[in-house]
Amino acid sequence: MPSAAYRERLYDAFADPGADLGMQIDDALAVGSEYLDLPVGFFTRIEDGQQSIVRATGDHDLIQPGETCPLDEAYCRRTIDIDGALAIQDVAVSTINEAAIETFGLGTYIGAKVVVDDEIHGTVCFADHDQRDEPFAEAEELFVELLARLVGSALEQRHYERDLRAQNNRLRREKERFEGIAETSFDILFRVDDAAQFTYVSAAAERVLGYEPAELVGEPFTDFITTESARDAAVVYDQLLDGDPIENLELDFLSTDDDIVVIEVNATPITEAGKIIGVQGVGRDITARKERERELRIKTRAIENADMGITIADPTQPDEPLVYVNAGFERITGYDAADTVGRNCRFLQGEATDPDGAERFRAAIETESSVTVELINYRKDSTPFWNRTQLTPIFDDDELTHYLGFQTDVTERRRTEQLIALLNRVLRHNLRNDMSKLMGFANLINTGATESPRAMAGRIEGVAQDLVSLSEHARTLEENARIDREPRRLDPTAVFARLVASHRESHPNAEIDVTVATDRAICAGAELEDALSEAMTNAITHNPVAEPGVTVTVGDDDEWIEIEIADDGPGIDPMEAAVVAAGSETALEHSSGLGLWLINWIVTRYGGAFEIDGDASGTTATIRLPAITDADAVDEVARRPTVLFS
Repeated sequence: MPSAAYRERLYDAFADPGADLGMQIDDALAVGSEYLDLPVGFFTRIEDGQQSIVRATGDHDLIQPGETCPLDEAYCRRTIDIDGALAIQDVAVSTINEAAIETFGLGTYIGAKVVVDDEIHGTVCFADHDQRDEPFAEAEELFVELLARLVGSALEQRHYERDLRAQNNRLRREKERFEGIAETSFDILFRVDDAAQFTYVSAAAERVLGYEPAELVGEPFTDFITTESARDAAVVYDQLLDGDPIENLELDFLSTDDDIVVIEVNATPITEAGKIIGVQGVGRDITARKERERELRIKTRAIENADMGITIADPTQPDEPLVYVNAGFERITGYDAADTVGRNCRFLQGEATDPDGAERFRAAIETESSVTVELINYRKDSTPFWNRTQLTPIFDDDELTHYLGFQTDVTERRRTEQLIALLNRVLRHNLRNDMSKLMGFANLINTGATESPRAMAGRIEGVAQDLVSLSEHARTLEENARIDREPRRLDPTAVFARLVASHRESHPNAEIDVTVATDRAICAGAELEDALSEAMTNAITHNPVAEPGVTVTVGDDDEWIEIEIADDGPGIDPMEAAVVAAGSETALEHSSGLGLWLINWIVTRYGGAFEIDGDASGTTATIRLPAITDADAVDEVARRPTVLFS
């Protein structure tokens, strides 16, 4: 409940001058205990150096009506010596005397003196056995001062009743006191009659809205709010006239500069002789708070909708668990927030994660410093990806409170970098070897040491064809790297029908058998046909028999479409197979061509996998890609690129 509402309850507690004062003070103490979250509240009478408990709330044995003690041994001793409220968060480190602490055992205390007829009458205090976690706010101190003033005013009012003349004088002073409190309040106090016109507005209206109170009195309150808020206010005003109080109503008022000022209103009906004659209430300017909330919502939406992954980890807890992940992190990794919050982020690491990269994170955490590392992580479906992670420590007053992490899937960039390096390496290697062959052939021709010119021409033509084939593969790889990744539905029956027709035209002696044993489609880009065509071409052209045989099988494997392209040739070169199986090249093992790289590039671009195996009886290339049904949305099924050669 807002503090303004509690202040309004205080006013309500003392609103009826004919009510029993003891019960009014009890009500006020109950309101104060609730607002301050302190279980013990009491009103004292101080006279002749003695403190007496007059009214009390709470279960403290020594703070009950009728209990007394010397003022010098009471917590209230210092309260009466200062202006304003005495607020002590931790009594153990205060100037309260040890005898009082030992007697009453209170850890937290706040109190203000009650003044009656300009004389100290007693105190109004609140306390707890335990110390308070945070210091008292200024608003809380003002609340206790206000309560003390209200109690003092009520006591004076009772004194005034003893003498009619004195009562009239003191009632004027009391009225001035209340008006002084209202006029100095940061909140707008107001009254509205049953015709919806202001009958009273406190001075805060000028500070908040720019209007002098006199400009508002006698005018309908709806003239000073926006059309949208006027509709809401009219409904609530009818409820108030029906006897229902309202709380936390936000209305858009218009200032003298036509700026919108958001006022939070709490109001109650005014009753006279059992009849509701109007409304009274408190309005608080919450424009700045609403603006902060709006900015926070914008920032929160920006963080939540960012493409990159954003995480927050808590280093104050064991193992630095994640306490927040955004939707971008969920999209990149495949893990829901429920799967990740409470766990250390290293659950993304796996077999291919570079230990040195992981060690850099550990070192940065130990030194509370920032670090950026690119390393292989694993999604929830176990596919690897390159993750660029930036880790930044967050401090509050030089104390480390959190780690902010930014995760970016840089798999495409790393794949492109790897492709460029591959093209440079293979082109340099093959071009150097083939040019050496051509130079050797030229030397043989020049020296006359060659066999028939026709045979030599055929050898030269073969080398040239290899270079042309290499160039075409390089061009195809480069083109695929440049085009946008665009997953879609590919009908395997239609795809292989086109491929079979094309290969039977270029290789009429080949026997091609295709079996499609699935009614699902493949979720991949159109360039997949290039990869499948390359695999079929390899199966045909690397088989020296007159009528090479190729068997293509397309089937289901859980959420995947599995494609096997098998031939009956002599088997793949062991070095070529070793490169694909190992997932990388070495100085001693490297591929002489680009065909296998073309297949792997395209397949892994759509989250798939490529394997090749063979022996003397033939070679089998296995390709796995996401399956998609007619009911599935492409965006839901499509997978992100995985690490090349995985």
